[in-house]
Amino acid sequence: MPQPQQFDPTVDAVLSRLRALDAALPERDGIAVFNRVYLAVTEAVDSRIDAGRFPDARAAITLDVRFAERYLAAVDTVSDGRRPPACWRPLFQFRRHPGVRPLQFALAGINAHIGHDLALAVVDSCRSLCCEPADLEDEFDRVGDLLVSLEEHIREELMPGPDLLQIADPLTHLLGSWSLERAREATWTAARALWALRRLPDVAEEFSERLDTAVGFAGRMLLTPLPD
Repeated sequence: MPQPQQFDPTVDAVLSRLRALDAALPERDGIAVFNRVYLAVTEAVDSRIDAGRFPDARAAITLDVRFAERYLAAVDTVSDGRRPPACWRPLFQFRRHPGVRPLQFALAGINAHIGHDLALAVVDSCRSLCCEPADLEDEFDRVGDLLVSLEEHIREELMPGPDLLQIADPLTHLLGSWSLERAREATWTAARALWALRRLPDVAEEFSERLDTAVGFAGRMLLTPLPD
């Protein structure tokens, strides 16, 4: 399976990259919309690590950084003129489409990052820490709980107001078909499967590619342009 590029392995370094992207990207750009959401999530995780809310801080930091590496590697891949993983392609392709709403950009990015990147990040972290996925389940759950709690806020903040019901009705219908909670559950299963397949690299590679494609398909549906 593809490996992320290597970055400075600290949460502070990740936050610096995310803030630099936030400053450089146009506000309406679809990547910028997701990046702002991910920056808020990473800041919240960092705050909880500093407050001792994660029993194993080293494991939490490793998972957080390995997770971020996947997204940042996709950004760098596109900057270099190469194709990103299939899960990220719809967001990069539609990032400037006028018919796609900010909430769609945010959830399509979350879909790519949770549905594909997080599973591989768990495997990356297990290799770094010489542990099993079960040893990271608590950190996985705590990060997931934080994302779920933020999802409602994201939907409320980015959903069009009452004067835009013509947009909001199809938007509500479209985005109601995707669930972060279900995606998180599927990701944990995928991470355990990839770890179990680590001694069968060809099978693991095929599994990872199928996962990437499936998540990319869901992302393309989330980014369906809507009428003005």
